[in-house]
Amino acid sequence: MRLAVTGATGFVGGAVCRAATAAGWAVTAFGRRATADGRDLGGAAYRSWDIGAAKLADPPEVDAVVHCAASATDTGVAAEVWRTNLLGTHHVLVSFPDCRIVHVSSASVYDPFRPTVRAKEHEAPVSRYLNAYAAAKAAAERLVLAVGDHPVVLRPHAVYGTGDTTLLPRLLENVRAGRLLVPGNGRVLVSMTAVTALARACLLAAAGPAAGVFNIADSEPVPIDWALRGLLASAGVSVRPAYVPAALLAPVARVFPKGRLNRYVISQFAVERTLDITAAVDRLGYRPGPTVFPARS
Repeated sequence: MRLAVTGATGFVGGAVCRAATAAGWAVTAFGRRATADGRDLGGAAYRSWDIGAAKLADPPEVDAVVHCAASATDTGVAAEVWRTNLLGTHHVLVSFPDCRIVHVSSASVYDPFRPTVRAKEHEAPVSRYLNAYAAAKAAAERLVLAVGDHPVVLRPHAVYGTGDTTLLPRLLENVRAGRLLVPGNGRVLVSMTAVTALARACLLAAAGPAAGVFNIADSEPVPIDWALRGLLASAGVSVRPAYVPAALLAPVARVFPKGRLNRYVISQFAVERTLDITAAVDRLGYRPGPTVFPARS
């Protein structure tokens, strides 16, 4: 199997590269950086490519593309988020017009204005979002499904694991005086996605034959408080979650929409965010495991 992976120097893209090379696949890894450490890519060949700038002039011959590259921020400059997440996706599609595309999207495409309770794939995208990240991800999904060759869209939620550069760092930004400030009460359920499981799902999707949209998550949702304590313990961080009612934070979030506790963050922590993964299990052959946080190294 010949595979191209975008966003290979990122958390998810690197995991996909390592899983694919371990399976004996021939992998070409792409990222914005000029160079990359081959050990992080499982020994995959690396090429620099800013997908938001232009299509690839000389794409390699591959059977499938796993598109992981994205601007994963809820407070970034909107123009840059759209440039990477939508225009970049367009450039991937036109660079590999005859290849199977596996687009790694996000559960952020579900409705942020109501709880996501065992959401099924047909419930998204929706008409409005709280930030450019979710809106651009939804637009990129539509594009991939409209023009891709038997495309697959994967929607993970709260991706975690060794080497996490997104979820845990965002949490630590909200630590104050030994406490992690969290909207809500900590009792609502959340679907988590192990990065190793997401990488396996990407390979299943790349090898086909199923096409369409699939939620990807661990086998069962967990309470937010349990998840946060596990993440913090795995990082060796001695802080405890401190919960603040969402109703008290909402006025501040409206005045300071780009703050660390903005409306998007409140929407992710204060109400249930769980996914139905039946389609991935039945049609992709995805076999999820329980949520288990990596031991501190």
